[in-house]
Amino acid sequence: MSESSSSDDAVAVTTFLLAYRKFRRKRKDRCIRPSPNKKEKKTVKSTILPEPRLKDTDSMRQCIHLNREQYHDLLQLMTPHIKKEDTHMKDAVTADERLTLTLRYLTTGETQSSLARQFRLSRSLISKIIPEVCHAIHYVLGAKYVKLPSSEDEWRQIASDFFTEWNYPMCIGALGGKCVLIARSQNSDSEYYDYKGHFSTMMMALVDANYNFMYVHVGACGKESDGGVWDHCSLKKELENNDIRIPQPENIPFTDRQSPYVILGDDAFPSKSYLMKPYEGYDLTHEQIIFNYRLSRAKRVSENAFGILAARFQIFNKPINTSPQNVKDIVLATAALHNFLRHDSEDTYSPSDLLDREDVNNCRLQRGQWHYYPHNALEGLQAVPRGLMETAKSVQDTFKDYFNMEGKVSWQDDMALLHALME
Repeated sequence: MSESSSSDDAVAVTTFLLAYRKFRRKRKDRCIRPSPNKKEKKTVKSTILPEPRLKDTDSMRQCIHLNREQYHDLLQLMTPHIKKEDTHMKDAVTADERLTLTLRYLTTGETQSSLARQFRLSRSLISKIIPEVCHAIHYVLGAKYVKLPSSEDEWRQIASDFFTEWNYPMCIGALGGKCVLIARSQNSDSEYYDYKGHFSTMMMALVDANYNFMYVHVGACGKESDGGVWDHCSLKKELENNDIRIPQPENIPFTDRQSPYVILGDDAFPSKSYLMKPYEGYDLTHEQIIFNYRLSRAKRVSENAFGILAARFQIFNKPINTSPQNVKDIVLATAALHNFLRHDSEDTYSPSDLLDREDVNNCRLQRGQWHYYPHNALEGLQAVPRGLMETAKSVQDTFKDYFNMEGKVSWQDDMALLHALME
């Protein structure tokens, strides 16, 4: 064989090997990882949460907000929905690893590129795992922990809690909303640009007296106001058609004044006989100022709920770098986890100093620690002043008279003045 022929053969072999290596590299973007060497095989969770941390409840909470028992209970519930099967060639990413990765993403707000390095997975695979697991978290936990009352007695219990905790009778929830900011992409839909020019989707929630989300709606375009989002919420239709078994109007406790059960909103919402909002304007009477204070005091539960959510799930630290549909899954998952943790570990998940609260004995407002956590992905919605319907005004006046007569509390004048000075 000639020297020239041998040289040609060597070039051909080299070209083939380079092409084959390039083909192998392309296969790294896969849904299932190759099985590691037996000696080196170790779960990713054991790398991110080594055994000493797994036994240390405080350390584990710092990483994923759950203690060992809560994590194992949640994993047991989640496994049927997120488990992938191994093949004869490759090991699937385990349910344990999928859940740990997603909880860490939600808790710390780390980028997917950072998680890819820590979990030894491709970024494209992580971008598939996170929304899948978030969707499953909402499916598994949402049905139990994020739900509206299903009977008149359960609604009355919500109202009793508001009356006991916040001195507002006949109240069955505080309504609030946020713009959830999304990192802008080249293909951003103009419908998602809000009134500040941010790319966002909308979150609307109804909160009970204990900072739990009873109802969460996500997905309206960013350009809509609180009222516009409210018009598209299923909750509005259910309230107006009374499809959710809210009791008929009754007497306010310990009075002869009759009132419907109401939810509390703000200036952005339309006035309804079932939706109370503050009196608008600056030239208000003393009685109207008292009403506004008592309403804002009870409605504070919704702002505190959003504040806890942003403080505990640092994914809301900055605009979320994913699609609007994935943002919806993320928000619904964090709301379900919020209620789950409020139920199982309230004192550690949301201690009292995290919340805005009043010291009525010393006439002081105490600012909650959640204000000092970055929450740049959650912004207030645009207020759109609206006229007051006559039926709504009648109910509003009923509560105003009640708060200034039978329902008066000794500290309300001083606290109402303090609120007015701080606005």
